[in-house]
Amino acid sequence: MEHTSPENSNPTAVPVTPSPIKKPDAVARQYAFGIVVALAVTVSFMAGVFIGDLRQTEAKTQAVVAQGKVLNQNATPDFETHNVDFSAFWDIWKTVKTRHVGDPTSDVKMFYGAIAGMVASVGDPYTVFFDPEYAQKFNKELSGEFEGIGAEIGMKNNDLTVIAPLPNSPADKAGIKAGDRIVGIDGKDATGMIVDEAVSLIRGAAGTKVKLMIVREGLKVPKEIEITRAKIVEESVTWKVDKFGTKRVAHITITHFNDKTTAKFAEAVRSVLLEDPAGVVLDIRNNPGGYLDAAVSVAGEWINHDVIVTEKFGDGTKKPYLSEGLSRLADVPTVVLINGGSASASEIVAGALQDDGKAKLVGEKSFGKGSVQDYSEFADGSALKLTVALWYTPKDHNINHDGIKPDVEVKYTPADFDAGNDPQYNKAVEMLTGVAPAVNPPAQAADTNKDAAPKPSLQK
Repeated sequence: MEHTSPENSNPTAVPVTPSPIKKPDAVARQYAFGIVVALAVTVSFMAGVFIGDLRQTEAKTQAVVAQGKVLNQNATPDFETHNVDFSAFWDIWKTVKTRHVGDPTSDVKMFYGAIAGMVASVGDPYTVFFDPEYAQKFNKELSGEFEGIGAEIGMKNNDLTVIAPLPNSPADKAGIKAGDRIVGIDGKDATGMIVDEAVSLIRGAAGTKVKLMIVREGLKVPKEIEITRAKIVEESVTWKVDKFGTKRVAHITITHFNDKTTAKFAEAVRSVLLEDPAGVVLDIRNNPGGYLDAAVSVAGEWINHDVIVTEKFGDGTKKPYLSEGLSRLADVPTVVLINGGSASASEIVAGALQDDGKAKLVGEKSFGKGSVQDYSEFADGSALKLTVALWYTPKDHNINHDGIKPDVEVKYTPADFDAGNDPQYNKAVEMLTGVAPAVNPPAQAADTNKDAAPKPSLQK
């Protein structure tokens, strides 16, 4: 999630010129969650520098090995018990500028690299510095229009992991799936690679190609997938009404919570209510998150003026977010579809509806991203995404790392995909109507029997 921070910060645009943060009225207070959206790329990290005094701690003896045992494993290094001499920064700066054998590095590149390294030193994959170029790309991607392969990437158990391919994106069409671990990019080993380096290699102009080596559960060996990059325009909300006998089910899909989601979802609700549906299926599978205010607005169509989510900060303070929606779906039976690609803002909605008893969750356990990022834009065009809090569901559950478990677990296998079946959606329909939709036969069996009857179309 991203907040904007007010004018308490004074970052620097160039090494010698102060560049204060934008005034509050010039900063879009965008509340979004910290998954790096659609392969946003940051500048390569350089060694970071912490300016000012470090907290004083009691000096301890350095760790030594004696009689086969490691002693003082938690000892604090001497350099952490003293003030930082910032002159060392300028000494190293000068040394790099005057002695590096390669082409001269610009002051601006070194400056932004130093800031990126400082931010990276906190060891949080969701805390990221964006130089002006990549801040602009990040903002554009949040608007739902960008060039790339159309997939969200994050860290899961220290592995580069596909959070979710966007529907009908190049990644989706090439066969990339949520949960795929990326171990190679265009022949380069990606083991241990940070997200920012990976996305800088994966990103590229429309029409160009990239090869990803992925490891997937169920595959005995890694698989290489070639993807052609493209311009991607993402519709964050789509909907339709399916008929099952005499009953109708509204199927609303949210692919991302961006600045268009609130208005589009309101339009979807108006439209489906005219059909007098027996129930609603809210599909947020493979939705990696987005703006918090959009998630709160969506949940507000079920929950009337009550807590949707609470932020808890490091100092112990709390900030609840109350729904302000019309709660037009409060009395409409609802099933929410989730999977391992449902993250952040998606988990906010799913967790709120589950805790409030407004919906049953069907599918697979969600990603588990429950930290809050403050997004600040600065006068030079750079930006900082900083983890500042953890969020909790209405019943005080934090799902960071653990994810949200569905009420009814239903797997969606590669065989289902190949046959054109969606067992998770089918289960939702069955729960809402009592009618089990038609299921296609396995693709292989159908292909080997030339005399078989045509496959029935999946009702969805």
